[in-house]
Amino acid sequence: MSVEVNTGHKADGIESGFLELWQPDELATSPGRPEEILLAQQLITVQQLEEGLRQHRDKPHLSLIEIFVESKIIDEVRAFQAVAAAANVPFVRVSPSSVEQGLLELVPFDLLKSKGVIPIYREEDKIVVGMSDPTDIFLLDDLRQRLNCRIKPVVAPPSEIKAVLAELSDTGADQVEAIVKGIREDAVEVHEAETEEVAADLRKVAGESPVIRYVNYLISCAVRQNASDIHIEPGENCLYIRYRVDGVLGEQPAPPLSMHAAVVSRLKIMASLDIAERRLPQDGRIHVTVEGHRMDLRVSTMPTTHGEKCVIRILDNRSILVGLGGLGMHEDTIGSFRKQVLQPHGIILVTGPTGSGKSTTLYSALQVMDATTRNICTVEDPVEYYLPHVTQIHVNEEIGLTFPVALRSLLRQDPDTIMVGEIRDAETARVAIQASLTGHLVLSTLHTNDAPSSITRLVDIGVEPYLIAAAVNAVLAQRLVRRICTHCKRPVTEVNESVQSLFEKSRAEIGQLYVGEGCDKCRQTGYKGRLGIYSLLILDQDLRDLISRNPSLGELQRAAKDSGMRDLAQDGIEKLAAGLTTAEEVMSITAM
Repeated sequence: MSVEVNTGHKADGIESGFLELWQPDELATSPGRPEEILLAQQLITVQQLEEGLRQHRDKPHLSLIEIFVESKIIDEVRAFQAVAAAANVPFVRVSPSSVEQGLLELVPFDLLKSKGVIPIYREEDKIVVGMSDPTDIFLLDDLRQRLNCRIKPVVAPPSEIKAVLAELSDTGADQVEAIVKGIREDAVEVHEAETEEVAADLRKVAGESPVIRYVNYLISCAVRQNASDIHIEPGENCLYIRYRVDGVLGEQPAPPLSMHAAVVSRLKIMASLDIAERRLPQDGRIHVTVEGHRMDLRVSTMPTTHGEKCVIRILDNRSILVGLGGLGMHEDTIGSFRKQVLQPHGIILVTGPTGSGKSTTLYSALQVMDATTRNICTVEDPVEYYLPHVTQIHVNEEIGLTFPVALRSLLRQDPDTIMVGEIRDAETARVAIQASLTGHLVLSTLHTNDAPSSITRLVDIGVEPYLIAAAVNAVLAQRLVRRICTHCKRPVTEVNESVQSLFEKSRAEIGQLYVGEGCDKCRQTGYKGRLGIYSLLILDQDLRDLISRNPSLGELQRAAKDSGMRDLAQDGIEKLAAGLTTAEEVMSITAM
């Protein structure tokens, strides 16, 4: 039996919308009431059913299933899976990211909260609605009239519906609506020519109170959710706001597209950028205090087909205060890496893709050193975090202050340790190697897939193999995976074939695995926070001799494993076996 709500029509002068609420499938048969399904599945006992019926007489405002959940006879998910099975409708899990933008604005929030119902997404000519009781035809008909289209009900856990509504309401739906009321639809006009008059008009609009309040809300909300980036993306007919939380982008409530120019102009003013220039990319920085914490925002704008896209990177100094011990390294790895960091000279490379935490690792390594007795200098593009007693240089290629130029100048500043933000070319690599061979410790990053690949990468950009063998001390490859939420963590009862294959390839035994079910603490994702997966390659004399002969990548990888290097997959499986992350996360960042 499938349940759909159709638009009503007149029949003999009487609206017959209720007659079309139920559209039973001729081949479908009802599996019974929810409690009968639970009994058949042996999820409740006859005695528990009788106790639930007794409580139901005392609490008639609650359904029998709600009483089972309230009494903790059965967990909410299994209980409402039975409700879905009884009504022969799908069961879904809901989270803020699963709700289609704009649907919540079609129905008053008070009604959604009081009825425990949420429109989730459009499906052809219907709107899929999550609810706890799909047989409530009066509520379905009310929603059909409000949304003016057919309704397809699905069952979702009431606590998840409540949490999503609360978060979307608190994180801006009501506030954005209040802000929008203060903005005229014609406040920002599109002009063909870029003139001083246009710039002055944008500056005026960007300085209006509703725009300022919305930008402040946008930033503070992102900080509260521990987001690393804010994306402001104009579409053809709407504006998209997305936060990157734990490495994953998720949509947020957005104002109308008419506010786009004013919001971006406000951010440009804060970052001291040219608000009249919308044809070229721009980069800037904002120093802010949010909830008592000082932090920096890196603002980047880019012209696109539908207007300027703006991305804000949130740089919170608290993220680099964890130290090496808080990065999630294996005890052996952290001991070996700390020993390398305290070496008097040589090069230490940290490799991985963008967003893998390389900068945090380098800053944590610098904190191991005594900055009061050592001259520590950094060359970065740009400087992400400010450290006490550390000389930090911001590269500016427009005036000729490149990585090689800054490095050569630093060598005349009597440095002990030099951190180079990234080795991008042969010239930077050669100056860094020269510095390491003349008694300095150099820390830097590369973009490679694993630790041995960094050696071949340096050869590819033009560095002689014998110089690499003489200068490089160690290479640390790393990735970030999401950490299982400790509040909704539960054991995995069944292991699929892909996970079994992962353990077989690593020759590891499958222990007890865990997964996050999703709760208010983790925004129904099952994950909260991230941890690192590491692979440390230390160059011994045998590896140095091999590198001098310019070996292939395969030879290097085999020699690295023979030297005792634990690769990323092995470290990931150890984190998986320890119940810190999931198999899906490990498989997504390794080449297993």
